[in-house]
Amino acid sequence: MIPSRVGVIGGGRMGAGIAHAFVCAGAQVVVVERDAAAQDAAAARVREMVERSAARGTLDRDPGEVAASVTVAVDAAALAGCSLVVEAVPEDRALKADAFARAEAVIDPDAVLASNTSSISIDALAGSVRHPERFCGMHFFNPVPSSKLVEVVTGAATDPAVVDRVRAVVEDLGKTAVVVRDAPGFASSRLGVALGLEAIRMVEEGVAGPADIDAAMELGYGHPMGPLRTTDIVGLDVRLGIAEELHARLGERFAPPELLRRMVADGHLGRKSGRGFYEWSQR
Repeated sequence: MIPSRVGVIGGGRMGAGIAHAFVCAGAQVVVVERDAAAQDAAAARVREMVERSAARGTLDRDPGEVAASVTVAVDAAALAGCSLVVEAVPEDRALKADAFARAEAVIDPDAVLASNTSSISIDALAGSVRHPERFCGMHFFNPVPSSKLVEVVTGAATDPAVVDRVRAVVEDLGKTAVVVRDAPGFASSRLGVALGLEAIRMVEEGVAGPADIDAAMELGYGHPMGPLRTTDIVGLDVRLGIAEELHARLGERFAPPELLRRMVADGHLGRKSGRGFYEWSQR
């Protein structure tokens, strides 16, 4: 079920990870970026991910040949011929609407268009597309190469056949699909953010340090990674944006802690900035 040609709009950490997943599964992948500088950076990210997979022994083909199956462009016309396009731009409705418009101008009407949004309503985003029946959420998790979960989010207009098709694609990527209906934060973001925000409040209140809070969840509840280390990997700015979306839609229980706001304002965004609740080496 892996499409022969897949498009990804946005080549940041998530977009590059999605491209990596599909190219390692045998697809030709087109990544569309905003400008030449972002284009070069996206190509380097995907190439690095492919080389890491080869070094770990999880890639059974020549990494150079695999990386050569990824094209990074700045013109959305490169998406022509893609039967699946995944949008992975930042969590901004206007940016996503622009991405959808550029994709739908060149892809076939029967191609599936999916959003990697982690919190914005699929039904709200569907108002920006011409074929809402072919539109759904396809929420990958960070880091994409090692995460086994993809949340498939169905909108009110999503064709059930499209859901079955996307779920089969996810399974053929070697990941597990969970299907949820459109709701604030879906399933994963809503639960994950609730735990993460409470952990941040505990740090803010001096209940315990980040490492001890994380260890409590890892050792006591079997979580593979604690909520604060997870927040660092996701990005504090990303987590803040999701919390603000959920706060607006679900109320005070998702109000972002002041500590989170201060850390984002100070540029302490987690792994990508080198500092969050933990110190991260910049390589």
